[in-house]
Amino acid sequence: MPREIRFLITGGGTGGHVGPALAIVQKLRERAATPDSPFTPVFCYMGSANGVEAGLARENGLPFVGVATGKFRRWSNARRFFEFLLPNLRDGLKQPLGLLEALTAVRRFRPDVTVSTGGYVSVPPVIASRLLGVPVLTHEQTVTIGLANRITARFATRIALTFEGAAEELPPSLRRRTFVTGNPVREAIFQGDRTRAARRFGFVPEEDDLPCLYVTGGAQGAALINRSVESVLGDLLALPCRIVHQCGKQPEDWEQDFDRLTRAAAALTPALAARFHVTRFVGSEAIGDAYALCDLLVGRSGAGTVTEVCALGKPAIFVPKVPTGGDEQTRNARRLADAGAALLLPQKECDGPRLLREITSLANDPTKRAAMREAALRLARPDAADALADAVLGLVRR
Repeated sequence: MPREIRFLITGGGTGGHVGPALAIVQKLRERAATPDSPFTPVFCYMGSANGVEAGLARENGLPFVGVATGKFRRWSNARRFFEFLLPNLRDGLKQPLGLLEALTAVRRFRPDVTVSTGGYVSVPPVIASRLLGVPVLTHEQTVTIGLANRITARFATRIALTFEGAAEELPPSLRRRTFVTGNPVREAIFQGDRTRAARRFGFVPEEDDLPCLYVTGGAQGAALINRSVESVLGDLLALPCRIVHQCGKQPEDWEQDFDRLTRAAAALTPALAARFHVTRFVGSEAIGDAYALCDLLVGRSGAGTVTEVCALGKPAIFVPKVPTGGDEQTRNARRLADAGAALLLPQKECDGPRLLREITSLANDPTKRAAMREAALRLARPDAADALADAVLGLVRR
């Protein structure tokens, strides 16, 4: 009879942390579904009740437990002293409460192993797990080890890395726990269909031969990219091309980029407007179609997007977000740019005319795009989810 194994999953704050967690869950589910599987999985996802992880976990059928969390801020990311001190003091007060809540939730769930994919939301569950004797695997997605993972690494039984060089950022005493797996990607990105995607996003069949630009900036969008596209929207669509634009949702008291882009599209001719689809989010049910339709991606260079571009072989123009911890997005983008898989457009140089020039250049050079595709595929690690699933189950057996 299969043994019940209880998996506590944590990680969030951004989709880049949640995506790998869901990829590991999917791989564990697949293994449990085989006829000779020795285990039956029981999952619980723990994170911030208000974070992106809450919705994504439930969307993927995972029970979710919210605990208090506070974000860690680096002094290098603050423009003024009080932008560093006051938020850290405020959020620092949440950490003891979050740890107490996590201790209660972990004791109640009784996991056999805890899997953390980073972000500040993972700190209380990881510490609580180790205090209660639960083995922990933590995974770092980027070239730079984030501040939260620098903390959780001290409590981790094993530390999985996407890139070999990341181990050098850890103290020597922790490096022996590290191993390299690459960054897993969710299965949903491989399940798209180009024709279905064109209908999903409202494009007409008569223009199915037009290339498609996929613009994405994460859950909150990227205002710089959104405004740059808005300023040259008509010129981009007249290349000709189609655009799927995921613009995010900005804070409630901000002007919404979705409204701005919708107005910009309404001012176009009907023929050009029909080539433009704007949405705040692209959910798990649609992300595969978005990638299937994509001939060129424009977006930030977070770990999730970079990994998915490599897995699918999609040419990309990256505008790294600055600042981030350790300037990780620039380092992510630089790795692909140096390999010939992407173009790196520095944030300070990004505006509508420059973006239009770069997109036009690639749109008119199919040979270059094909070379970028091959370079991206060479950087992919398609076995990452399997390697992580092996490591997770290895901790259970131990």
